[in-house]
Amino acid sequence: MTRIVAGQRFDLSRKLKRSIALAGVVAMASLGLAACGGADDKAGSADSNEKVEIEYLHRLDNADDAVKVQTIVDKWNKENPNIKVTPKKFDGKAQELIKKVQTDTDAKNAPCLYQAGYADLAELYVKGLVQDVSKYATQYKDKYLPGPFDSMAVDGKYLGLPQDTGPLVYFYNKAEFDKLGLKVPTTWEEFTTTAKAAAEKGKYIVAYEGDEGAQIFSAMTAAAGGQWFGVEGDAWKVDTTDEGSASVAALWQKLLDEKSAKVVGRWADEWAPAVQKGEIIGTIGAAWEAPLIAGDAPDQSGQWAIAQLPGGASGPDGGSGVVVSKTCEHPEQAMKFNAWFNEQVDDLASQGLVVAAKATPKAPDYAKFYGGQDVIKEFTTANTNMKPFTFPPSWSVPQGYLSGEGGAAAGDGTMKVADVFKNSGDQLKDALKKLNLEVK
Repeated sequence: MTRIVAGQRFDLSRKLKRSIALAGVVAMASLGLAACGGADDKAGSADSNEKVEIEYLHRLDNADDAVKVQTIVDKWNKENPNIKVTPKKFDGKAQELIKKVQTDTDAKNAPCLYQAGYADLAELYVKGLVQDVSKYATQYKDKYLPGPFDSMAVDGKYLGLPQDTGPLVYFYNKAEFDKLGLKVPTTWEEFTTTAKAAAEKGKYIVAYEGDEGAQIFSAMTAAAGGQWFGVEGDAWKVDTTDEGSASVAALWQKLLDEKSAKVVGRWADEWAPAVQKGEIIGTIGAAWEAPLIAGDAPDQSGQWAIAQLPGGASGPDGGSGVVVSKTCEHPEQAMKFNAWFNEQVDDLASQGLVVAAKATPKAPDYAKFYGGQDVIKEFTTANTNMKPFTFPPSWSVPQGYLSGEGGAAAGDGTMKVADVFKNSGDQLKDALKKLNLEVK
């Protein structure tokens, strides 16, 4: 079993014996996480002259200002007549896509390629919905940032290639900062001091976004050097109270206690108006938020800027890759397209993605909102300084709690942030035990 991390790969001892019982997957006592036949590389591959068809299921944007996925694929099909790719847009949520793939896999008609978040890979692996394509993936290793590339590995097996990443950065309204005589904090101590000073004037340099609790808390914990989940000996170790976690919990508790953070859901109707009114003048968010914030407050174009988090380290908030399904009969050809597609960095950047490929895309249109700042450079720096975070099987359990009931409770003061962290760990332990996994 492997810790799913951004930038690292760790294999669990082969001595571990357990059975994993999941819907549609036979119970087993196995080595690693793999369900029977779930991650085996297909032995056969089509002849180079044989025409094959590949279906690619994705959740990418098709906004008017973005290069359409079909347009990108058309270029491939024109240049590669023997490997025809058909893209299909999935409009549901990530977990709904997993359910669809599972149903299609059972019916033996799953798409050859599909988009999957790094946090979902462990679940896809234990459910036997992907195959090991390491021998193809490693051919393209040098074309990707190391963190995202190794995030595609489970149990030492690469399941596809990375597409985008989501390092945390700090977004702030520079014009408002200047009016208030504030400087961008470079330490977390400065951050709380600056936040309090701004709040006394009715301005907030940060928002507490309970509905993004799982993503923000976990990524900031990673940046602080903490790690909630890992492997110790032959078992999963769960600890949401380590030093890094405690520092993040204390930071948010201080901001909440001093009423220095605006308590509002990121996806609540009140968020954008608070930015537009100049009430929220800063926020911690993933790099992929850049075009979203620009869209929330178009009248503030040229006023905002992007900086690294205090302390310089970042953590992963989102990001995804493209995996090869268990039933794909042409993994080699699928991976050729996979590699090509994820290296179309300008086209993908137009979608608002922070690409995982090393190639640098041209400045996106939304850079104007940030005063023409070299936003790609800032995101690259954050990617480079991004510390790993482990995504275990059943991550959806603590994720749902942290971005739901638990995140809300901390925001309204009915529960301490540290207690929310502890509860999320306890819930994850219970979920792992239900998979018959050994837990410490």
